[in-house]
Amino acid sequence: MADRDLVLRWLALLPPRHRAVLVLRFWEDLPEAEIARILGCSLGTVKSQVSRGLARLRELAEERAYARQLVTYRTVPDPSLTSAGWKRDITVVPDLATELPSIRNGGITDGGRVYTFHIRPGADWDTSPPRQLTAADFVREFKTFCNPAPNASVGNLPYYADTIAGLASYCSAEERYFADTQRHPATAADVAAFQNSHSISGIEAVNPLTLRFRLVSRASDFLNLLALPFASARPAEYDQYLPNSDNLDRHLISDGPYSVGPFAAGKSIVLHRNPAWRQSADPVRHQYVRKIIVAIGVTNAYTQISGLRRGQYDLMLDTDVPGSMLPGLRDSPEFHIWPGAGIMPYLVFNLRSPSSRHAAAHLDVRRAVEYGVAKAAIQQIFGGPSVAKPISSVQPPGNLGHIATNPYPSPNMAKCKANLHRAGYRAGPKLKFLYAKDSIDAAVFTALKASLARCGIQLAGDSVPVSRYYETLSNQNKNGKPGAYDLGLASWIPDWFGNDGRTTLDALFRTRCVDNATNYGCYSNRTVDRAMTAAERATTPAQAARSWAAAARQVMADAAVVPLADLQNPIFSSARVREAGLRAGVVYAPNIGGPDITSIWLAKG
Repeated sequence: MADRDLVLRWLALLPPRHRAVLVLRFWEDLPEAEIARILGCSLGTVKSQVSRGLARLRELAEERAYARQLVTYRTVPDPSLTSAGWKRDITVVPDLATELPSIRNGGITDGGRVYTFHIRPGADWDTSPPRQLTAADFVREFKTFCNPAPNASVGNLPYYADTIAGLASYCSAEERYFADTQRHPATAADVAAFQNSHSISGIEAVNPLTLRFRLVSRASDFLNLLALPFASARPAEYDQYLPNSDNLDRHLISDGPYSVGPFAAGKSIVLHRNPAWRQSADPVRHQYVRKIIVAIGVTNAYTQISGLRRGQYDLMLDTDVPGSMLPGLRDSPEFHIWPGAGIMPYLVFNLRSPSSRHAAAHLDVRRAVEYGVAKAAIQQIFGGPSVAKPISSVQPPGNLGHIATNPYPSPNMAKCKANLHRAGYRAGPKLKFLYAKDSIDAAVFTALKASLARCGIQLAGDSVPVSRYYETLSNQNKNGKPGAYDLGLASWIPDWFGNDGRTTLDALFRTRCVDNATNYGCYSNRTVDRAMTAAERATTPAQAARSWAAAARQVMADAAVVPLADLQNPIFSSARVREAGLRAGVVYAPNIGGPDITSIWLAKG
């Protein structure tokens, strides 16, 4: 503990200058000795190890600072899911596009299947000399989506391949080409040569500042897809490197308010003001601080919060505030609890398990579990009512299509037992419960076991290491038929919020019983599938909302899962951090998954 404090003191001794240096802490697997090596301190023997640090940092705060999209989201205070701030936070706004395309301005044509964007003049790359960003930079990015290099394809390719005309066939052609690894090795040069000599029929650079997309069919959430970091512009210089490679990470080029470097892969990173960036060409981000220092490796949340209180650093990035510390932070003006809109956690039924006479496949057994779960006990495990809100719908509150009804008020042991009797289980079934081997999940299992036992359902726990948990849960073909589990614990956070049924309902419940799918229980209902397709192809938000609601209502009628809670987002900062609309502290930006480092500044003193 003392060694970490030495590192933090070193950071605090950086040259003071008003609003000059913002220091971020980032949870990861590296010990403090690794940080010391980077910073030139001596803390004993240094052990090298591989870290996921940079990848996680890219997913959270840093990308906001150096990578821009055609459209994006604001960051404003959103105290509740019904507040005006929440609606503003989840509403797409122009970023590199001069305006949102619409039917009225001619940007959406052909019955909603063609989108045309105009790119802002003055949006430059931080090259030497600075260079205007062009439509070709977006075409280049989409061509990397199915890159054959290891771990280089886009995070959720079906979002785009199912939506943009020609992308699926382009990916198939690239896969066939690089299948012959002897003739066509997946080197940076070979990949770039293929991508630069092939086109995607549905994406066209009409001229340097005009980009056009043709869709397979209408997509009510297409702008949400374009707001994801996957759809950032990509400079021509990146052709020299394989996507997601350490070599690329050492040569990042920025079109945002901050440039990246110096950089040590997985160890440390510094962001400094990008001289090529202009506020007049960026309606969303800002460049308030001169420098941002990110040190990776302090894993202890108590140490981080102690340092924040002493002003030795400023933000926690992806470390949760421990529930035990919440009471002591509540009166701090730098502490806020911001709303969430996910399903965290929920119970999934393995519908193919043969255990206990195929108990999980019986609708009445599943409904018995719905009635038998004591959600208040789960709420307490996650920190109580302020940070864990019980939910009863598979479309979380705050999103299009949410249904504010509770079809299974619980606990109701009379209805639990009645459903079991109707299914022929008067003695109660014995169900195998799969959970990750950590203290929180173990506590959830204990609470569920106790509440379900009251109506006769026996839970037998089976814990697996955290690193293998979702592999075990989602490998249906191997685990479903043999009955590796009957009930499992899962959590889901949408990739975006608002019109997000594609990333909640579609992801979790569309008929898709294959290995590693996120429809963990092999649920299938063609009525639900049709409703989801109608929502995705809707022409208005109201139409989409009705269809998403219909799908969500049917999923709950089928008792495919048991929604348990919607976790909120506690966030704490140092006393010197400021953000518009707050007296102190920072906003948890839902579509970033943490603080927006381009929206904060430092107070005097």
